[in-house]
Amino acid sequence: MIKKIAILTSGGDSPGMNACIRAVVRTAKYNNINVIGFLRGYEGLIDNNFIELKTESVSGIINRGGTILKTARSQRFTTQQGLAQAVKTIHKQSIDGLVIIGGDGSFKGAEALSKYIKIPLIGCAGTIDNDLVGTDYTIGYDTAINTVVEAVDKIRDTAESHDRVFVVEVMGRDAGLIALRSAIACGADALLVPEVKQDTLALIKKMKSWRSTKSSKIIIVAEGDESGGAYKIAELIKKHHPKFDLRVSILGHIQRGGNPTCMDRVNASMVGFAAVKALIAGKKNKMVGIINKQIVFTPFAKAVKHNQTLNKNLEELIEVLSS
Repeated sequence: MIKKIAILTSGGDSPGMNACIRAVVRTAKYNNINVIGFLRGYEGLIDNNFIELKTESVSGIINRGGTILKTARSQRFTTQQGLAQAVKTIHKQSIDGLVIIGGDGSFKGAEALSKYIKIPLIGCAGTIDNDLVGTDYTIGYDTAINTVVEAVDKIRDTAESHDRVFVVEVMGRDAGLIALRSAIACGADALLVPEVKQDTLALIKKMKSWRSTKSSKIIIVAEGDESGGAYKIAELIKKHHPKFDLRVSILGHIQRGGNPTCMDRVNASMVGFAAVKALIAGKKNKMVGIINKQIVFTPFAKAVKHNQTLNKNLEELIEVLSS
């Protein structure tokens, strides 16, 4: 019998987390379940730092980026002492189920915690990187790539006016999915991502045949690319192709912020609703995802194993359309 659940947001924030919190709270209240929210992720769970969440607590937050529960990456939670303190908090608060909104690190933490407690844990995939197995799109990914597209569209205005090459660095330490889709949408001339090795050398070779009649050239690079980031790539290009007027733009944390898109609000609401229903149904230690518009559940251990290959069709699409 689920009478009381807790919710926390962990790791990097992503647009749509608030929409998910709202869905969890209101679905729980609809089913006469009390809800508390731990502040700053697993840090709040360790320190027993929480707030009561009622229906009115989540009014007017569906359109807001970030997370009203705050978030953090907790080093203490990776220790036996931190895990023990978290377990103590769960027992002290008489929690019957826990919803974790986060990404890869958050679910690794949830998997570790599940070995010490009997209550069910359900994860909602919230990360702009879209690098979890078991869902087509994570919460925040759509907003992030739309932010990139808007920024690069503005950069292109300057690039065309001055006949410049711009190297634009986007987020993606371990995965290049933000770079991949935004490169297609922006009409980029080249893409550099962690999944493709020695892509910088291929770029240098490709640039020899770039059309001189094209007034702007955009290179999208994920921050985790083996070349070392946009400035390192720019140095290499300048060495081999000194004729290009070259500039670098690091988009940085603007990709994490902003009002979530319609898609992120809807997806976040769907998985938040499904998370509470899953707890009521007795599911445990799984991540909620959406595949082919259907709710699916993936064990934490499988969800955090990254798929290290990109969609070859999309890679070819960029190559052909940029020619």
